[in-house]
This record gives sequence, structure tokens and C-alpha cells, in this order.
Amino acid sequence: MVQTQSILNPELVEDRELLPVAEKVEAGQRLSFEDGVKLFKTHDLLSLGRLADFANRRVNGSVVYFTVNRHVNLTNICVGTCKFCAFRKRKGEKGAYQLTVEELERKLLETPEVSEIHVVSGLHPDWGLKEIKEFLKTIKRLKPRAKIQALTAEEVDYLCRKEGLEPEEVLKELIECGLDALPGGGAEVFSGRVREKLCPEKLSAERYLEIHETAHKLGIRSNASILYGHIETVEERVEHLLRLRELQDRTGGFMAFISFAYQPKNTQLGGNFTTGFDDLKMLAVARLLLDNFRHVRAFWITLGEKLAQVSLHFGVNDLDGTVVEETITRSAGASGGSYMPKERLIKLIKEAGKLPVERDTLYNVIRVYQ
Repeated sequence: MVQTQSILNPELVEDRELLPVAEKVEAGQRLSFEDGVKLFKTHDLLSLGRLADFANRRVNGSVVYFTVNRHVNLTNICVGTCKFCAFRKRKGEKGAYQLTVEELERKLLETPEVSEIHVVSGLHPDWGLKEIKEFLKTIKRLKPRAKIQALTAEEVDYLCRKEGLEPEEVLKELIECGLDALPGGGAEVFSGRVREKLCPEKLSAERYLEIHETAHKLGIRSNASILYGHIETVEERVEHLLRLRELQDRTGGFMAFISFAYQPKNTQLGGNFTTGFDDLKMLAVARLLLDNFRHVRAFWITLGEKLAQVSLHFGVNDLDGTVVEETITRSAGASGGSYMPKERLIKLIKEAGKLPVERDTLYNVIRVYQ
């Protein structure tokens, strides 16, 4: 029988139901749906954190990654109807904007050297593949050394529908213009019940997974995500994670998992902000269930830097990046800021007793900060 003493001292575990799960974790056995539900329902946060930290250290040691990146949101004009979104504007509505190529050029020229340009935008009714390709070419021309991580699966699906093309055809054209990776946004929660209530017009879970699988087959890596803390159940969270794990088993194309805490301010849905307890639990459970994902990333924009720092002992091994300008979650009330200097990221990581490693989008190491 596998002993759990090295992970959890049974005498110190408040929730005894975690002990069988700890045995599995220590033995490197895959956790089940029932295990995932048990982990989400526990109130023994510290024991859960120790399990996740053990699983993380086994694959990443004390390394914590970050990147020097810049977010660009090309437009907030969107035909979508997602009830959890406060970023979306209709064409002609007050506050609506769309960047021109010249305005994008100015933003990029004002940006110091970065390793990544991250591009996520609204679904503009007048933009198709031609416009998006022009933006990508502009980025590649002005920032040739930066990786371009752009277009969620939702945006790719929108271009497919507008152009009458299959995902493979759209992605190939984007690759020719400099696309290096896909972000993970657009997944929300895969549950059909949740999607029907919150975003019935959004691409389905099956379509999201299909687009990422197609990208992986074309050699394009991507991230995966969840938007949690609204109306989803614990069981629906677990189902979501296991579907990501299943696709990763087939392709190995996902780089990192990112959990986005729901931001209720200014949204049609309303509701409450997530708690720090739930935020840490989401990250820790993801680390334990997603045994084929090497990287679990804390998005400090929604978590805040202090909780993001604590998460480095709850299974997280990536603090995202400098960001520079992010407007989507801030529109919904995220208060974590929109820029963090590289020096601050390094300080947060070192104070947590971890080793800061600067990376590019594809996790190529740029510099280790001993």
C-alpha cells in the first residue's frame, strides 16, 4: 500500500476523504471524476494546496515562468451576446472603438521590446479574414522577434462562418501571416446547460475543442481555459477539466491551463466576485486533474498580485506576464491592474521561494534569474 506520509500527514488532515486521493497523487495515478468533485467540495484548503504543490514540484521543481508581453484588443465592437461580458459594444454605441492599422502601428512602436503580442478582440461585423491578416502582418513587421498569440477559438470560428471556410483553411492563412499560438479564451464552461443560459450563440464546446485539435495538428500550440464563478456547478467544472485532459491525451498540443475568475461588475449577468478560497481551489484542482498539462498559469489581472503570489504554492508554475494593456476583464471590474513590470514579477516569484524563468510564448527559456 502506498504511504501518504510524504505528502499529507494524516494527523494534520482535517478532511479525511483527501487521504485516498493523496495516495493516488503520490503514486502518479490519474484522478477520476469523483476525485475531482471531492477536491472541489473540500474545505481543507491547506491540504489541497499541499497536494497540488507536490504534483507541481514533481514536474517543474521550483521554477516559475513569466513572459514580457503586451495585450492588444483590436476592437470592442462585437456581435456576440454573452451575458458575462462587459467589454462588448455595438457598432455606433458610446465607447465603441476599432483600431486602424495606423493606430496599431503607433501602439506597437510605443511598446518596448517584448517576447509576445497577445491579440484578442470582439467579433466585428465588418471584419473578415482580410482585415485580421493585415493586423497580423503589421505586428510581424514591427515586432519580428515577438511571438504572436492571437485569436480565440471563438474568433477563428467566426472567421470560418464569415468566409465559408473550414478551421484548417483559416488557420493556415493566419499561420502564413505570423500566427504562432492560440490563446485559451472562449472555452467558458463546456456544460451545455451553462452555455444555453449565458452564451447560446457562442461556439459549442465541441467546436472549441475541434478548433484547438485542428491547430495542434497543424503544429500550432495553444492554451486552454475556464471561466468560473458564475452559475456553473462543481460537477460541471470537473467535466470541463476532464474534456481538456482527454484532448491533451490525443494531441499534446496544449501548453498551459488558465482559470479566469468571473468578474460580475457591469455585466448583464451580475452576481458576486469569486473568493480567494475558490480561486486557489480552482488552480489546485486543475493541477491535480490535468496531469498531462505541464503548466498551470495564474492570471494576476483577475486574481490580484498577492493572491497570484500565494497560488505559487497551490500548483501554479506560471504568472503570465507584464501584459501592458488589458481591457476585457477590467471592463467587468477586475481590479488587479493592467501592467506589471518585469522586476515586480521577479520579486513576487523570488519572495515565494521560487526560481523566476523568463520565457517566450512557446516556453522557450529566455533567461533564468538565479
